[in-house]
Amino acid sequence: MELAGKKVLVVGCGKSGIGSAVFLLQEGADPILFDESEKLTAEKVRESLQRKIEELGLGRGIKAGGEEKAVSSGDLAAAEAEPDCKNEIRVRVVFKTLPEEVREETDLLILSPGVPADTPFVESFRKRGIPVWGEIELAYQRERGQVIAITGTNGKTTTTTLVGEIMKRHFETSFVMGNIGYPYTDIAGNTTEHSVTVGEISSFQLETMERFHPRVSAILNITPDHLNRHHTMENYIAAKNSITKNQDKNDFCILNYDNEETRKLGERCPAKVLWFSTSSEPGEGAFLRGNDICLGRGGSVSKLMDIRDMKLVGMCNVENVMAAILISEAMEIPRQEYLDVIRQFRAVEHRIEFVEEVKGVAYYNDSKGTNPDAAIQAIRAMSRPTILIGGGYDKGSDYDEWIEAFAGKVKLLVLIGATKEKIAACARAHGFSDIVFAESFEEAFGLCTEHAKPGDAVLLSPACASWGMFPNYEERGRLFKELVYQVKERA
Repeated sequence: MELAGKKVLVVGCGKSGIGSAVFLLQEGADPILFDESEKLTAEKVRESLQRKIEELGLGRGIKAGGEEKAVSSGDLAAAEAEPDCKNEIRVRVVFKTLPEEVREETDLLILSPGVPADTPFVESFRKRGIPVWGEIELAYQRERGQVIAITGTNGKTTTTTLVGEIMKRHFETSFVMGNIGYPYTDIAGNTTEHSVTVGEISSFQLETMERFHPRVSAILNITPDHLNRHHTMENYIAAKNSITKNQDKNDFCILNYDNEETRKLGERCPAKVLWFSTSSEPGEGAFLRGNDICLGRGGSVSKLMDIRDMKLVGMCNVENVMAAILISEAMEIPRQEYLDVIRQFRAVEHRIEFVEEVKGVAYYNDSKGTNPDAAIQAIRAMSRPTILIGGGYDKGSDYDEWIEAFAGKVKLLVLIGATKEKIAACARAHGFSDIVFAESFEEAFGLCTEHAKPGDAVLLSPACASWGMFPNYEERGRLFKELVYQVKERA
């Protein structure tokens, strides 16, 4: 779609929405920002737009282009890239309720990831034939190079970061974007026919794909998550699988052979499939033989590396590394080159991240363990008796398998947040009763240090989202680490 001159309604004034609005300004479109929040003001949005424009080096800032007419609407003006800021580009911002005239003039609807794609509001635009995109699809309009897209319930951030490091080593120009925290709209305009873009793509972002076409895709695993958003597992699986919908036999898709859902997807995948497994030996793909990661291609098997040479811990990270190996193979990266990066790669922040050992107690930050399956992987990675901090926002998850993973690992469960009673009831039903409640995160951490003995581990791996207590899992993880450092200072 030619964006110049189009009236584009951007829903959501967060990081994604602001990035989309600035991207649309660069494309010559006429963006309108809309948010139902009662807490936002035109001034806050103005500051966000100004920061983004300055961050991208597009101009000196934003000047007010009109007074805020009411609590529900306002007009802002962003300066063009010329230093004298003579020409203004107006961005209208609407709060609470969208006027009917804005609906009527909209040519394209852009949804931020946090906005469900199946609401009556969104459907009303679809019925009128208005395209509905997300920020990823919008930015893809400017993509000029090759794209690697990684999704899955767990492991996305580690795998994307690792693949990003491998591509940075090999290619002169590479980018990392998506759910990992870097808006695609920030970098799409800088891509070239020789660049590579690596994206962590969430199920929310996949709901609104139209033309997005990765050269290599990867679905690391699929287990129940975000069912409060997708409603059914069938919907969630369909969203994940849509990462392959524009691929063909010239492309590659990396799939987990050990995961039932991704194994099924392989039967109908339009791309060439490469498998990874820790329990089987698929003919085409990566697998574990003893402590060795091996690669099977064209009927021959090559030993690549010993997993004990990795700085990452846990079998979940062995899977992530095998996925990164297959992506590198599909991108024709020399083996020694990608293996060197893998051997030096350390855990990303908040994902089974070793923080410190204080008085014989090891502290691990797995704040990114926001669902039971991710939290199970963290428990399995522990080699010490573990005191576990769990609980938080309720995403509609079941906790049975998570509790069952406690056997021989978890000595005490410290629960916080909205799910603490639900999790406690589940734990007791499975015969686990070493449970204490805390009203705050600080209290929970204090209980951990009180009960921990030399040789133990304290693990933050909540199996729940952070919302309601923290704005995001990063803030939760940072507080955990801050509290650990305070304990170290007092030791």
